[in-house]
Amino acid sequence: MATKPKTPAPDPKGFLPMTRAEMDAKGWAQLDILIITGDAYVDHPSFGASMIGRVLEAQGYRVGIIAQPDWTKIESIQGMGTPRLFVGITAGNLDSMVSNYTAARHKRKEDVYSENGTPGKRPNHAAVVYSQMARRAFPGVPVVLGGMEASMRRVAHYDYWEDKLRPSILSDTKADILVFGMGERPACEIARRLAAGNSDLSGIRGTARFLGAKATAATDFSDCITLPSWEEMQTDKSALLRLTKVVEAQQTPYAGKRLMQMHGPRAVLQELPEFPVDGPDLDALYELPFMRLPHPLHTGKIPGFATIKDSIIVSRGCAGGCTFCGLGFHQGKFLSSRSVDSVLKEVRKLAESETFRGTVSDLGGPTANLYAAQNGHVEACKKCHRPSCLWPTICPHFGINEQPQLDLLRGARAQPGVKHVFVQSGIRMDVALRTPEYTRELVQNHVSGHMKVAPEHMHPDVLRRMRKPAGDFQGFMEKFFSLSEEAGKEQYLVPYFMSSFPGCTEKEMGAVETFLKEEKWNLQQVQDFIPLPMTGAAAMYYSALDINTGAPITVVRNAGDRERQKRMLRPNAPQRGGADRQLDTVE
Repeated sequence: MATKPKTPAPDPKGFLPMTRAEMDAKGWAQLDILIITGDAYVDHPSFGASMIGRVLEAQGYRVGIIAQPDWTKIESIQGMGTPRLFVGITAGNLDSMVSNYTAARHKRKEDVYSENGTPGKRPNHAAVVYSQMARRAFPGVPVVLGGMEASMRRVAHYDYWEDKLRPSILSDTKADILVFGMGERPACEIARRLAAGNSDLSGIRGTARFLGAKATAATDFSDCITLPSWEEMQTDKSALLRLTKVVEAQQTPYAGKRLMQMHGPRAVLQELPEFPVDGPDLDALYELPFMRLPHPLHTGKIPGFATIKDSIIVSRGCAGGCTFCGLGFHQGKFLSSRSVDSVLKEVRKLAESETFRGTVSDLGGPTANLYAAQNGHVEACKKCHRPSCLWPTICPHFGINEQPQLDLLRGARAQPGVKHVFVQSGIRMDVALRTPEYTRELVQNHVSGHMKVAPEHMHPDVLRRMRKPAGDFQGFMEKFFSLSEEAGKEQYLVPYFMSSFPGCTEKEMGAVETFLKEEKWNLQQVQDFIPLPMTGAAAMYYSALDINTGAPITVVRNAGDRERQKRMLRPNAPQRGGADRQLDTVE
């Protein structure tokens, strides 16, 4: 039997360089910008360092990447020499503490963004460590922070793994500027100014700076909202809740205000958020010349790439405002979607690749069925400071449009070489119940056998603190199984339930336990709540106050109580056999 020829190794020249030899092959004597990341280098738009690198490259800059350097050796970041403009720092796609530790504060056994899933390749508080390395390795070169860790730690925040407040990450890193949000436009503006010999980085949307004491004294903050100071937060736990609500309310580029927070005699000054990239500009980002592969220096498998290598991002932003999630703080609540033509172009390109086996694993984003939905498109939206467009009810100004969603799904599966197109990203059940035609199309043609949904809880008080709607799960569940049966398919739901959320005792957890027993479902894994920096849930966990009312709440903190709540999500009920439902969630 003839063996299939091996896929040839990708040409390193197609990637952003990781070594001096690759720079030489491109004829580069010096980099303009060096990006240091806590992830392995995968040249795919799902990886933030790659996206920013490609965007800067498209502007004519010479960009190199150092992935997961040995933080004990300064020479591990010096191999490509001193960059001309700046060093960009990111901890990676996740906060490094999330990458390194579980909810129980145990070291993780796998890092999905590392080669072979090997843990321990990035330090704790990686953005801080890498920034300090860059300061020593490249004296006088500006340091620019970005990525999820920087976004979510840009002001004083609670760190769950250390169980204490930490000041703005700018204080620890001594970085020249921090980019929060997706970052393409601010990164380009920073590069443009520095390339023009202008070292003044003030007034750039989507950035924050840590002013010196003299600059703080000389700055007019009259147009800013003053956040509780670092000193006040250390004496008053409720200050974190107040700060979080203000930052969240001002996370709008249309009606937001600049924010200022004092750390001793120095101020962290946060500029207005950047406007979302949308329309042809968004299409252009995802049509940059990504290799869609790990760099050849990575010879082992990268688990995080394996899950997305045949997936396509179709939208950005999260309008849900869930208090446990950082997406609204990072990507923003205003939605933007690629055009159907742009997505189908990428589907065709994916289908032509040698590794494609006929299945597009996901057409998604933060929320799959918010593709082509609109907010920020009418004046009322532009004046709004609500953290969520979908809670407590769906805003009447929130635009839901089924037709582009249908065009996308039907068009994708009609492309040459495509056998299946699945949607693996989570969906909003409340929106799905309002879009019957799209939901029928999704359930009957684009489910791989299991569909992710996120009821998170069943108790109304806990759901209110999560900013999740109550009562939609049962209705969606009935619709899902009805549509599956109509199509003659045996399909399962994969819901996520969360234990130990602030304000959830064993009494409230009993609502989920009762539901699972009544349905005779048995969870194999559960989500154990993690207070992510700067989220509303972290503020509730730290302050023991309800984010909606300010009233005291019970917070489960010790390992024994947390474990008991997790066990309540695994009732000893037998699984239904045959065509009955299965339930499985991921921690």
